[in-house]
This record gives sequence, structure tokens and C-alpha cells, in this order.
Amino acid sequence: MTDLESSLYQMLGGETGLRSLVNRFYDLMDSSPEAKNIRAFHAASLKQSREKLFMFLSGWSGGPQLYVERFGHPRLRMRHMPFKIGAVARDEWLWCMNKALDESRLDPRVVEYLKTRFAEKADFMRNQAEG
Repeated sequence: MTDLESSLYQMLGGETGLRSLVNRFYDLMDSSPEAKNIRAFHAASLKQSREKLFMFLSGWSGGPQLYVERFGHPRLRMRHMPFKIGAVARDEWLWCMNKALDESRLDPRVVEYLKTRFAEKADFMRNQAEG
């Protein structure tokens, strides 16, 4: 594990910084035409989605394992199978996350690291050949 991975939660600003990133991500999804398709996958209220992503990213980044404690193993791919996730959905999700990261005041090394990891995860979620 690299130094960056071992202290990622702290480098994100702990709970406050992580919540800020997740909230900006969902604010962009909710208001940007660039995210219209991925937004349609979500409920009218994004409150539950915000909380689940925050809880997941907390543990994923080395902080408290909030998601696992409440829901068990994330099983990301399985939990996303009901949604038709292709290149468009992946790219819209990444657009929101990358924009939220670019607007953050995080260390540029952290931003680049997260962009790479999120791109890998988002591509892994694809379950459609096209679209």
C-alpha cells in the first residue's frame, strides 16, 4: 500500500471533506445536462444515494467502514446490475465526479489518484456493450 492509499481518508479531509465531495458530485448530477442519463437512474430525492456513496467511500478510502457495518459487503457490480450501465452512463458519472474533484481544494496528487481509481471502478460497473 502506498502512503497515498494509507492516508487517503485523511487527505480527503475526513468526514467533512468526503461529505463535501459527495454533495458536490450529487449537486452536479442533479443540475447538469451532462448528467441527464445517469440522473434518471436515481430516485427523485438524492438523499439516500448521497448517504450510501458517502458511507461506501468512507471505508473505501480507509476511514470508518460505515457501509459494511450497515449493509454488508458492497458487492458493487451486483448492486448495480439492475441498471443498464454502458459507456454513456459511465462517462456521465465520471464527468460529475471529475468536475467535483477539480472544484475541490484537494492536493492535486489526491485528485489524480482518485480520478484514476474512479475511472477503473466506473468502467468495471458497465454491464452493457454500448450506450
